[in-house]
Amino acid sequence: MRINKFLAASGVASRRECDKLIQEGKVTVNGKVAVLGLEVGETDEVAVNGSPVTVKKNEYYILNKPKGYICSVSDDKGRKTVLDLMPPNIGRIYPVGRLDYDSEGLLILTTDGELAQHLTHPSNAVPKTYLVKIEGTLTEAALNPIRSGIEIDGYVTKKCKAHIVETNKNYTKIHITLTEGKNREIRKMFEAIGKEVTLLKRIKVGEINLSGLDRGAYRKLNRNEVNYLMGL
Repeated sequence: MRINKFLAASGVASRRECDKLIQEGKVTVNGKVAVLGLEVGETDEVAVNGSPVTVKKNEYYILNKPKGYICSVSDDKGRKTVLDLMPPNIGRIYPVGRLDYDSEGLLILTTDGELAQHLTHPSNAVPKTYLVKIEGTLTEAALNPIRSGIEIDGYVTKKCKAHIVETNKNYTKIHITLTEGKNREIRKMFEAIGKEVTLLKRIKVGEINLSGLDRGAYRKLNRNEVNYLMGL
């Protein structure tokens, strides 16, 4: 494992910040000053400013995010972040992808940068399913432009799956499954067909769902679930 990745995995800092520590000569391996790109193994003794560093085991959580929280580790506007819902001693953990301030539902948080990259990289086309609620009625045919790809913000969205799960004169609920996740994409897709989203909730990533989790609650993912997510 490269030294900057080792340091980042141990919770010292981000990889970029770890590169800076290495360049400043603050990192040693087996008593010698480390250089960028150095490979380290399990038997190597790594230290930062003389303090020993060890790689911590990665942690994986699923959170049922409520509205009114942002998917960030901090906020310069003083808004609540999803980390406010996690244990205070949880350490360096990051949300995977985003749910906007007014959206809710399934959010994965982890210390594992490789899993985060896998789940968010467009080339992997990881399916994510959402519950969308709009005011008034809607027909299945009206969803066809969304299913086939619709132009928003100067680009055409990818094809997706969408179907109505409940409808009456007051509202309609739709399940929509995307393999991309641009900023406020679902809200903009429905705006493009003249409908305003009043509720947006992510309910699944692949087949991982929110079963048994109340709003604001979290649990650890088990090894089988982590392996499944890595295979998506």
